[in-house]
Amino acid sequence: MQNLVGTHDQKGLPLWGPFTKKYMGISHISNSEQGIRFDLSVFPGFYRRKVDIPSVMWESGYHPWEASPDLSYYSHRHELEWKDQVYADIAYASAGADIRLIRCKLVNRTEAEQNLVLHWMASLHLPQVHSHGKVLQIVEVEHPEGAVWLDALDYEDLVFATPRITDRLVYDGLYRAEVRAEQFVKGSGIGMGFAQEKGDQVSYQIKLSQTLSDAELGLRFRLPKGESVRFSIAGNWAGSVELLGTGKAEVVEVNIGRCLPGTLRLDLIAQSEGSRHLELDGIFLVERAQKDLIKFNLVSTNVHPELIPGPVPNSLILQYEGIDHVYGMLWQFEDYEIKQYHSDELDRFMRHNVHHHVHPILKGEGEGHFTNVYLRPIPLSAQSENTLYGMVTSGSLDEVNRVILDWNVESPQYLNAFVEGESKIAAFEHEVQPEGKQFAFSQQLLSATLLTNIVYPVYTKRSYIRHYTPGRWWDCLYTWDSGFVGLGLAQLDTQRAIECLNAYMTDPGDTQAAFIHHGSMVPVQHYLFLELWNKTQSKELLEHFYPRLRQYYLFYAGKSEGSATRTLQSGLLKTWDYFYNSGGWDDYPPQVHVHKQKLRAEVAPISNSCHGIRIAKILKMAATAIGRMQDHVKEYDNDIASFSSSIQQNSWDEEAGYFGYVVHDQQGNPTGLLRHESGHNYNMGLDGAYPLVAGITSKEQEDRLLDYLQDPSRLWSPIGLSTVDQSAPYYRADGYWNGAVWMPHQWFMWKAMLSHGRSEGAHRIAYTALGLWKKEAEQTYNCYEHFIVQSGRGAGWHHFGGLSTPVLNWFAAYYRPGTLTCGYDVWVNNSEFSKGNTSLYAEIRYFGDSTHEHTIIACMNFGHQYRVLWNGQEIKVISLSDGTLEIRLPGDKEVRLSIKALE
Repeated sequence: MQNLVGTHDQKGLPLWGPFTKKYMGISHISNSEQGIRFDLSVFPGFYRRKVDIPSVMWESGYHPWEASPDLSYYSHRHELEWKDQVYADIAYASAGADIRLIRCKLVNRTEAEQNLVLHWMASLHLPQVHSHGKVLQIVEVEHPEGAVWLDALDYEDLVFATPRITDRLVYDGLYRAEVRAEQFVKGSGIGMGFAQEKGDQVSYQIKLSQTLSDAELGLRFRLPKGESVRFSIAGNWAGSVELLGTGKAEVVEVNIGRCLPGTLRLDLIAQSEGSRHLELDGIFLVERAQKDLIKFNLVSTNVHPELIPGPVPNSLILQYEGIDHVYGMLWQFEDYEIKQYHSDELDRFMRHNVHHHVHPILKGEGEGHFTNVYLRPIPLSAQSENTLYGMVTSGSLDEVNRVILDWNVESPQYLNAFVEGESKIAAFEHEVQPEGKQFAFSQQLLSATLLTNIVYPVYTKRSYIRHYTPGRWWDCLYTWDSGFVGLGLAQLDTQRAIECLNAYMTDPGDTQAAFIHHGSMVPVQHYLFLELWNKTQSKELLEHFYPRLRQYYLFYAGKSEGSATRTLQSGLLKTWDYFYNSGGWDDYPPQVHVHKQKLRAEVAPISNSCHGIRIAKILKMAATAIGRMQDHVKEYDNDIASFSSSIQQNSWDEEAGYFGYVVHDQQGNPTGLLRHESGHNYNMGLDGAYPLVAGITSKEQEDRLLDYLQDPSRLWSPIGLSTVDQSAPYYRADGYWNGAVWMPHQWFMWKAMLSHGRSEGAHRIAYTALGLWKKEAEQTYNCYEHFIVQSGRGAGWHHFGGLSTPVLNWFAAYYRPGTLTCGYDVWVNNSEFSKGNTSLYAEIRYFGDSTHEHTIIACMNFGHQYRVLWNGQEIKVISLSDGTLEIRLPGDKEVRLSIKALE
C-alpha cells in the first residue's frame, strides 16, 4: 500500500487508456505534471454521406462493449444503422508500454452494398480552468541563480480571521483558499476572498541557499482595476506592502536588505478590509540588482503539430510543441488522404463540412487542431464484414520510426495482443451459474461502461489524476458516486477498487481536507472498505485505510476541528452546510422543501445520522480487528448510542410508520417533525426507512418498515424500490428521484435486509434489478442512471457507471461462484474457496444483535449438492439456484462456516 501514499491517481493503470473528454478512442498522458492529454479517435461513417462522431458528451451512436480491468484491451460498438444492421466494432489493445493496436471491424448485415469510411482523428488537449471550460493558460517563472520563487500555495499555514466551515474540508481536494487562475505559475494561486477581512494571514518558510546582500521581496498578484489590499509583513522582516489592482497580473516589490542563507519566515497579515478578489500567485526573493531578470513567460497553448511523413507508406508522425516525444500512426488501408481541422470542436464543424472535398485544411472557430487520416471509401458487399488494423505509438523520433518499420500484423506480438486482452475480460458467460447466463450480456455492457468511464486530467491536491467518473458529463470528482464506482470495480478487479477508494482518502493529519469531498456527503467509502476487507482480509489494507477512514468519520460525525455537521442540540447530523443534497437524491421532497423555505439551519434529515451510526460500526469492527484500540472502540460505542438515542427520541412517527425530518428552534432544540401541508410526515420515503441501515430499530419499527419496502402501494414498485412512498401526497411520476427507481439506495436496503435476516426481500430487490437492467441494456445497449416507475424505462445519462454499479454486486452475489456476501454486521476474519469453488471455509465475527438472525449468501459451483456446517453443526440452507446457497445464521459472535460439495 506504500505506493498509494500521497497520491489520488489510478497508479496501476498504463499511461494509455480511454481518458478522453471529447471523442471516444485511445488517449495517452503526454505530460503528467501539466495535465496534457493526446487523443486518437476513430470516426466511422458513410462515404460522402455522413460522419458519425463518437462524442462522449451526448448519445452519439457508440456503446462501450468490452473492457479488461487493466485497460490493456477495450472496445466500443458504433452503430451506423440501428440495430446492428451496419456498425463498426472498434477495439484497442496493448502491444507494449508505448504501442497500442487498433482494430476496426466493419459489418454490413443488410442486403445492400455499403460504402464506409474511417476517420483517424488525432489531437492534443490541455487542462481547463473549470470542468468542460476554456483552456488553462499558465506561465513559467524564470529567475537568476540564487533567487527563490515560492508558489502562493506553498504556505506553511493560511488562516482566515473568521474561520470557515470548509477550512478543514476544502472542496475538490483544493488547498485552503486555492483558486484556479489563468496566467499563474502552475495555474493556481490564493484567492477565495483571502485578505478581504482584517487579520487573514498566510505564513511561509523560505529556504535560501546563498546570501542576498540587498534583497528584494516580490509578490505576484492580480486584482481588479481600482481595488487594493494592504498586508503587514512579519517574521524575519517587519513592514507593510500595498497591492494595487490593474486587472492584470502585477508584481509589487519591497526592499528587505541583507538575507543570510537558511530558513526564513514570512507572514503576510491583512491590515484592513480589502478586496475580495485578490489572487496571489507567489512570492520571490532576489538580489535587487537582478530583479529585472525575474520573468513570467507564457507557456504555449499551441496544439497544432508538425506533420512528419512516416518511414513507410500509410504512416504519419506528429510532433507537438512542448511535448518531449512524438506520436506515430500507421494504418492498413491504401486509399486515404491527410486532412486537418483547425477548430475546437468537430460535432458541428465536421458535419457541416462533410461534403467539402477540395481543401485538405478546414478552419473553424477556436485554437484547437485535429489531424485527420481519412480512409475512404471502404466498400462492403451485402452481408459481409471487413477488419482493418492499425497502430499508434509514442517515443523519440528514432523509437517511433523503428516501431513503424517493424510493424507486421502477422507477428506474434500483434496477433496475441487482442487475444491476451480479451482473455482478461470477466468471463460473464462461462464463470457464472446457469441461471445467471441470461444476464451476461447486460453485465458485459455495464462492466465495459464502468471500466472505460475514466478521464484525464482531473485536478486535486495540486496534481492531475486519472479519475473514474460516473459519466463523462461529470468531468470532476464525485464522492458518493465514486464509492459506488469502487463497489462495482471490486467485482472486476480488486486493485482497481482499492485505488478508487484511495483516491478519496487523505493522509492522516491532513489539515486541508479530512477526505476528498465533492457533492453529496454520503460516506460510501466506508462501505466499500468493508466489502474489500471481507473479500481480501488484507492486514495491509486494514492498516492503510483505517486511520484515513477514521479521519473521514471524525469530520463526518462533527467531532473534528472545523466540522459543522453536528451543531444541533438534538445531536442529529446534517450536512446541508457542505452540499444541498443529504443523500444524493436531488429532488427528494422534504429536502427540496428545506431549501425552498431556507430551513437548512434548523432541520435535520435522518439518513445522515444513520450513516454516522453505520460507519461507526464498521470502524469499530476494524479497530477490534487491529487490536490495542479499546479507546477507539469505546468512542464508537458512545457515538452509536448517542446518535441512536437522538433518532429514537426525536424522529419516529408512530402514525406514519416512518422516521421524520426533525425540526429545531433557533437554539437547536428539537420541536417536532417536518410535515407536508397535508399534515403527512414529509419523509415517507427511503430516508425515513434509513434506521434499517443503521440497525437501530425496535422489532415493531423493523417489521413495519420492512413491510413498506415490500408493499406495492408503498415503496415497492414493479421495477424495484421507489425513492418516495407511492401513497405520499407529494409522490410524483415525473421527478428525477421522485417517481424513479435508482440502484444505490436499493443496495443499502438490500444489505439491510441481509442484516435483518429478510433474505427473500433481499433476493427480490436484486433479481428485479437484474431483470430491469437486462431488459433495457438489450433494447438500447445503454447503461442508464435510473428508471421511471411509470414506464419501467431507463433515463438519465446513457453511459452511467457510477450509482448503477450495484447491478454488478447483485450479479456476483447470486451468480458468480467464489462470492461470499454478508450483511453489514459481519467481519470476515478468514475465508477460502477451493479451486473450482466446490468448498468454502470461513471464520466470521458477528457484531450485530445476538437476538437477530442474519443471512449470508455463498455462491458455489453449480451441479453439486452441498453440506453446510455452522460451528461444527449441520445447518439447513435454502438453494436459490443451482449452487447459490442462502444461509440464515443465529446471532452467535464467532462463527466457523464450512461448505462442502457432497460426493
